[in-house]
Amino acid sequence: MTITSAELRSAFLEYFRKHGHEVVPSSPLVPGNDPTLLFTNAGMVPFKDVFLGREERGYTRACSSQRCVRAGGKHNDLENVGYTARHHTFFEMLGNFSFGDYFKREAIRFAWEFLTRVIELPPEKLWVTVFEEDDEAARIWLEEIGVSPERFSRIGAHDNFWSMGDTGPCGPCSEIFYDHGPDVPGGPPGTPEEDGDRFVEVWNLVFMQYNRSADGSMTELPKPSIDTGMGLERLAAVLQGVHSNFEIDLFQNLIRAAANVTGATDDLDNSSLKVIADHIRACAFLITDGVFPSNEGRGYVLRRIIRRAVRHGYKLGQEEIFFHRLVQPLVDEMGAAYPELVAQQVQVEKLLKREEEQFQETLEQGLKLLEGDLKDLSGSVIPGATVFKLYDTYGFPVDLTADIARERDLSLDMDGFEAHMEDQRNRARAASQFRADHAGGAEVSARSSFTGYEQLEDSGQVVALFADGRAVNQLDAGQTGMVVLDRTPFYAESGGQVGDTGTLTADGIEFEVEDTARQGEAIGHLGRVRSGALAVGQTLQARVDAERRAATQLNHTATHLLHAVLRERLGTHVHQKGSLVAPDRLRFDISHPEPIDSDELQRIEQIVNARIRENEPADIRVMPYDQAMETGAMALFGEKYGDEVRVVRFGELTTELCGGTHVRRTGDIGLFRIVEETGVAAGVRRIEAITGARAVEWVEEQAQTLGRAAELLRARPETLQVRLEQVLDKSRQTEKELERLKQKLASQAGGDLADSAVDVDGVRVVASTLEGGDAKALRDTVDQLKNKLGSAAVVLAAVDDGKVRLVAGVTSDLTDRVKAGDLVNAVAQQVGGRGGGRADMAQAGGSEPERLPEAMQSVPEWIRQQLQ
Repeated sequence: MTITSAELRSAFLEYFRKHGHEVVPSSPLVPGNDPTLLFTNAGMVPFKDVFLGREERGYTRACSSQRCVRAGGKHNDLENVGYTARHHTFFEMLGNFSFGDYFKREAIRFAWEFLTRVIELPPEKLWVTVFEEDDEAARIWLEEIGVSPERFSRIGAHDNFWSMGDTGPCGPCSEIFYDHGPDVPGGPPGTPEEDGDRFVEVWNLVFMQYNRSADGSMTELPKPSIDTGMGLERLAAVLQGVHSNFEIDLFQNLIRAAANVTGATDDLDNSSLKVIADHIRACAFLITDGVFPSNEGRGYVLRRIIRRAVRHGYKLGQEEIFFHRLVQPLVDEMGAAYPELVAQQVQVEKLLKREEEQFQETLEQGLKLLEGDLKDLSGSVIPGATVFKLYDTYGFPVDLTADIARERDLSLDMDGFEAHMEDQRNRARAASQFRADHAGGAEVSARSSFTGYEQLEDSGQVVALFADGRAVNQLDAGQTGMVVLDRTPFYAESGGQVGDTGTLTADGIEFEVEDTARQGEAIGHLGRVRSGALAVGQTLQARVDAERRAATQLNHTATHLLHAVLRERLGTHVHQKGSLVAPDRLRFDISHPEPIDSDELQRIEQIVNARIRENEPADIRVMPYDQAMETGAMALFGEKYGDEVRVVRFGELTTELCGGTHVRRTGDIGLFRIVEETGVAAGVRRIEAITGARAVEWVEEQAQTLGRAAELLRARPETLQVRLEQVLDKSRQTEKELERLKQKLASQAGGDLADSAVDVDGVRVVASTLEGGDAKALRDTVDQLKNKLGSAAVVLAAVDDGKVRLVAGVTSDLTDRVKAGDLVNAVAQQVGGRGGGRADMAQAGGSEPERLPEAMQSVPEWIRQQLQ
């Protein structure tokens, strides 16, 4: 049966939908519920908390086509892509799942029926394995399904027993392989020849049956579950009668597109085209899911993939930017299944284009450096120093260098590279200071109830005290430490909003709270005992600094309004990438590929202020997550939320999930002003703004500055722009006249200096100092002297503010023997400097003007030596 990749995906989901499974859309590539994972790397990742019993959903059966990336962290296939038939950075995992509903019998029947009846694979072409101790699964396969014992094997725990970790849910597996036939090298699963290509795994059924304890013992789970996975690309290759995933329809079309944009021949066996076709999928979907190129974490992995693709284009002879042009062919192939890719297409293209342009600037230089080092290489190992320099100076990911090395049968000195990296880390550690954990690493088992939404003053009992990194029973006057209360109105720093400050008091006791931070389920008050002594068990009166909290709330609500307006004006690709909500300002980082121009910023500011004036009241409710989503609430991209969430709504202006504190009405904000817009990383822009009284003060300061400027220019504020344009126009005319005069003086000086030229073996040599000459004047004069003197070498100098400026020029007939860069450097070294440049023109500087006369006198003799 011949079937396209898209038809296979649809057939799988439709089959399981008919068998009572909820068709769940693919989750983002950034896991929202697992900080231990860099990317979603398997179909079960979005359901992990369901399997662990931490989350309940409105269904017990599910199926999905989950996009996955294995290009960083523990699961990393990046270096194999392009060199094997089935490794990818990005792939789709088809899976069906049962959460305590059906188990082995139904899972096995579903798999067999789909493979043999729906997509019509011949049963005699399938080989089945089970865990060697799983007699139940073996009986179902052999007796109920009727699989031939000759095409069945039991495999050990290494391949056929799955676990989520050292402890927790685990269970046996059953795998289904497709047999490509005896003409293909390789043996059945479990044999020494199993690594060949004859038998290809197409489906893995995990029977989540046990719970493993720390001592290694296993007990039956009360609700055994099913987790299956089947690679879409692998099965498509089987159905389309090819051995390599890169030969399936989806990849054929992408490879042809890659050949077209790189100018390469349309060759399916070209490994560089395979790399490019694979990498455009990973890069486009990572950006779609909110990952942007950077120098750390997920962003660095994305940057590595982009640069690897660009390098392979360069290898094919394409030295112009090309990679972003593959987004449209990818949308043509996968846009119907993933509409989010279509929605983000423009954003993806912009980011890829910008990243490629930045890398193109250094790619050629880095490759030249590597080529130079390889020429002098003795042996087959590229030194760690070279690998580090490529990484540190030119942004070459190590695996990119490893790619180049592999193509030349070379390896990398990774120990040497790591030694250089460790030196760099040590320098970074020495230059940085890190804020220690508030409890100094001590375990905080206490819990705190937050009451600060309704009030700014409350009483609470001291349930824990910490000082110097350990739990204590008492804090004395003068000591710094952390106080944990059972209930408190103090907001702990979270979601970008800074922690509250204030006081904790009782008779004769005062503790000044300088910050508030969450420690697990506890809220820690950090500060100093001003008087008295605090002890565990005491009751304290907690008072939040009301003025500071109020100012912070203005900025927090303004951040929500700003977020909504940015998405309206710039597009729905805008997602929050970080924020700071403080009493004096707000800082908001967003995903956006380019600077926001001043006119657009002004318009955004105007709309935010208009919405402030609408004076909408705050409507804050706690509700189930699904209900919140139905109301249109915006969740932070990639954030994990519980079953119950806090929804902050201001009329139709903005609705977001947020645990922070806010104003009662938008009108409380008063005024909103954007003070700066900058870039903080590739594809990430930062907006800084102020509100309330601080914004009013800022406007007043700007008005005062405007008034003073008007006075200086003898104009009224309303006519300042016209007056300033007049002044600037006059200044430009003066500069032009000054430049004309300088050129005239340079011409005159050139004529005078030409008369002072000395003959050195047939070469006219001038070495002189010009009073008040700037760099341009020196260059112009050198050019004039070269034109007048014929075969000549010229060095001119000027002294400005104790610094020496040098320019040297050599006529073209001499540059094979006398180079301007060497000449100017010879003079510069004598005056405490250095320099260089082209063979015909070069510049330098120095810091010892008192040695200039002697240095200039040495020029004729230096020229004579070069000519010999």
